[in-house]
Amino acid sequence: MRFNISSAELLKCLTDISKAVPAKSPIPILENLLFVLKGEKLEITASDSELTLRTLVEVEQSGEDGGMAVPARHMTELLKSLPDQPIEIATVGDSSFECRWSTGNSTLPYFPAEDFPEIKGVGENAVRFTIGAHTLSKGIVSTVYAAADDEMRPQMNGIFFDLDTASSTLVASDSHKLICYSADGVNIGEKTSFILHKKPAAVLAPLLEREEGDVEVSFDENNAVFHFSETLMICRLVVGKFPRYRDVIPQNNASILRIDRQMLLSTVKRVTVCANKASNVIKLTLGPGTLEMSAQDLGFNIAAYEKLPCEYDGEDLTIGFKSQFLTEILANMNCETVVMKFSDARRAALIIPSEEEEESGKLCGILMPQMV
Repeated sequence: MRFNISSAELLKCLTDISKAVPAKSPIPILENLLFVLKGEKLEITASDSELTLRTLVEVEQSGEDGGMAVPARHMTELLKSLPDQPIEIATVGDSSFECRWSTGNSTLPYFPAEDFPEIKGVGENAVRFTIGAHTLSKGIVSTVYAAADDEMRPQMNGIFFDLDTASSTLVASDSHKLICYSADGVNIGEKTSFILHKKPAAVLAPLLEREEGDVEVSFDENNAVFHFSETLMICRLVVGKFPRYRDVIPQNNASILRIDRQMLLSTVKRVTVCANKASNVIKLTLGPGTLEMSAQDLGFNIAAYEKLPCEYDGEDLTIGFKSQFLTEILANMNCETVVMKFSDARRAALIIPSEEEEESGKLCGILMPQMV
């Protein structure tokens, strides 16, 4: 097995898929990258048995086809230390290979490709659909931070894909906050759903940022496969039933606050400095044309207060929120003006971008209040 390739191009491929390489695995072979050469295409695979990433890259072949499992960490560190230049990779005997560049070479061990576990995809009866890469990336980024970390309810630890022919929604919730993102242009022929764990979701989103076309998605009861350009991701799905999220979305919150998002976010961060570290609660007091925000920690005798101009239409209201959750929602909304809709101090608040802003209907957040 022998081929030539740009060191920078190979490093880019390894960087993209190395997130699937476990730092330490009970299956040592998985700490390696699988290289399979077929003609002028090199297929590179990384897997931790739950998440698999595979990509194809063009090479200049000067030897026979073949395969080998190479040490992921050593190979990546070597390429990072090289300036961009052509390199030659070639097997030497039955257990080592050489990486040659203009001024030197390195010898590393490899393991037989046959030792790398077989990666299972989806069955023949898998559901298949396409979605725009930009839409999928935006949907994941907009929701994944709201996913839970709950061993007792694993179905809450990912993004729920609620897919339909007319409209589709990506949802994540940790029971304190819930985020919904409406996904346009999902080409699917029937109503269906699956739950994508937040770990592969967080790996997938940045890979899609530079993609312009569609992503081909297929899934069955166990796995999901995402295929775009020369990259393939296979991951284990979360088993379980996601709660009926539409039932908790407020429909009749009549008190409406309209305020600059960045100003509100900055104020929350400042006031939070003096919030009780255990409860992390800040208090919002709403009246005609004003929002007063405050927090205190009696144990340390500290407090903060700030008054903000705003548009508020509704009854006078005092309500508390965990500042961390409110900060996360505001920071992940890409809008100038945010709208918060309230019912009373005990019921969830609805948070959405201003109706006047482009794509405002795509995203909504729901935040449960806290006692103050």
